[in-house]
Amino acid sequence: MEDVKLEIRCPQMVNGIGLEPDPDWSFKSLLLELDSLEKKLNLSSSVSLPFAKTKSREIYGEKGTKRSSNAFVMRVSDEEFEDSEGENEKVRDRGLVKAARFNCNEFYFSSSDDDSDDQPCLDVQTLMNEVGLVESALYELTHEHQLGVKEEIRNTISALETDLMNESEKSSSAHTKVEKYREARREVERKFDVQYQRRVAEGLDNHLTAVQRDHELKSQIEERKIRSDAAHEEAKRREKALQEERLRQEKAKAEAELQAKLKAEEANRAALEAERIAAKEAAEKEAAKSSKANTSEVPQTEASGGPNATSSRVENDKTNKSELAGNMLRAAESALKLERERLQKLKELEEINQSLRSSSNQNFDSTGRLIGRLIRQISGNKDKVSTQASELVKIFNNPHCPQTISIAYFAQKVVSNCESPSHSAFACAHVIVLVTSQFPQAMDLVLAEIHRACIYTVPKHISYTKSAFESKEAYWKVIGYKEDDGKIESTTDYLVRLESYMKLYGALVQTEVAGCQNVHGLKEGWAWLARFLNALPANMYTAVALYAFLQMAGFALFRKYRSQFMKMLNFISENFLNALRSQDDPDLRPITSKIQCYLEDKLFLQEPEGRTLHSSLLSNNMAPESDYHGPYHQQSRHFY
Repeated sequence: MEDVKLEIRCPQMVNGIGLEPDPDWSFKSLLLELDSLEKKLNLSSSVSLPFAKTKSREIYGEKGTKRSSNAFVMRVSDEEFEDSEGENEKVRDRGLVKAARFNCNEFYFSSSDDDSDDQPCLDVQTLMNEVGLVESALYELTHEHQLGVKEEIRNTISALETDLMNESEKSSSAHTKVEKYREARREVERKFDVQYQRRVAEGLDNHLTAVQRDHELKSQIEERKIRSDAAHEEAKRREKALQEERLRQEKAKAEAELQAKLKAEEANRAALEAERIAAKEAAEKEAAKSSKANTSEVPQTEASGGPNATSSRVENDKTNKSELAGNMLRAAESALKLERERLQKLKELEEINQSLRSSSNQNFDSTGRLIGRLIRQISGNKDKVSTQASELVKIFNNPHCPQTISIAYFAQKVVSNCESPSHSAFACAHVIVLVTSQFPQAMDLVLAEIHRACIYTVPKHISYTKSAFESKEAYWKVIGYKEDDGKIESTTDYLVRLESYMKLYGALVQTEVAGCQNVHGLKEGWAWLARFLNALPANMYTAVALYAFLQMAGFALFRKYRSQFMKMLNFISENFLNALRSQDDPDLRPITSKIQCYLEDKLFLQEPEGRTLHSSLLSNNMAPESDYHGPYHQQSRHFY
């Protein structure tokens, strides 16, 4: 607040006392002078005055801070008193407080001009009146000061209100800005949403376009595939027509060759028959001469009446008959006749099947694979055997595959399975009996396949002669050795296969199934053993075949024929084993010991392992029958 100076002009002298020694008093000087007067009054008076001051007067500003007294100077003149009202208004408008005019007309001091110091002190009442005037002036000043403070407070409140309004305007402005910002953000988000939706729409449109393009591409591929399949089918049809034509030509050529071969065989057969007749006549002449020379010995042999003599005589008769053909093929005539009949049936069946395959568009290999899988799964379990047999019968009755083809597959697979290490001869024989009881024609085909695989199941034996065979390899092929990549298999492998085939044949002839007829039963087994002992020589091949057959069928033959079978065993012991021992071959000793042990220990009284099928799968039932592996299975080859 600006300092306001007030000029106070009072009479210079009141009753001879100078009232204004210093006409330009400041407010501070005035206060100091009043204080000094109060002190003088207090000192000069022994009575306490009611307005005695103990503290100097102080002026405070509007904010409570002490204000300097120099800032307020009062000068009042008579000319300016009239304009005080208008000036006060102007001062208030400028935020200033204008002091009121002092009227000092009633103040007076009696004093002289020069010797005021020598005057006595004023009267106490006069001084008090003077002090009351001063207090009134001070009260007036205080009141003016309070008004000024109130004005300042109003101004401050007005300023605060102005600031509040400004702050409110700023808040409203800020709120408006926030709203504008929100609107801007909403607009940006809306734009982003529109842009995102546009991108989603574009992506969806691109995806649909790609899907449509992919569908069109797939349609084109399908069309090309259909056209390609049609072209392929047409090419296949043409190829099939060409193949049928080629097969027709080959069949015609094969028939022509077959006719030529049959004519050649007929010619050879006629030549052999003529040779046989000539040999027979020569043998009869020689036999007549020898019978005259040994007439006395025959009754003694017959008189003995033993089974060995009878068997020896039968063997000699049969052997003489087989030697009539050139002493190379050793077999009974009845056995050879049965073999020819069975092989002829098999040949006719193969020709029929070939014709069916040529005239049909179907491929029957899947049927062959199915039959082979069923046969390989045969085990020594009764339920398994029955299930496999039923499945095979269903295949035979399947109208989609000719029965002759199914039976041919069955015969092939059941014989070839003999070479499998897990082959169970008794279980496989049960399946054969169950199937052939419903399809009897299949038995001859199975036997034909067995004869083709092993000549000793006929039984027959072919002896090696240099004049009849170009080489030993040619002889081995004739008796059943296999050739792989131009190399003949070893004798060990051949004997193992021979043993497996003979075990299957021995198991087959002794198998009896309740409710089923075995068309090749024990009667045929007995006939095989008689023909074998009467016609075949004793050597490595025949010894292995005989031992394998006795292992499988000896128990059943003894139970049925008893004493007659014992005579057969005696003949084996006295003739067959002696013939083996007489050859003095170290390779024959193991198999000779096996047969001798079988006879001496009477192993034919014990039921062979696996003959009775079990109703539950046991570990010992799943084990394959042990193949015959003896020291005689060596790489050396013997020819008899």
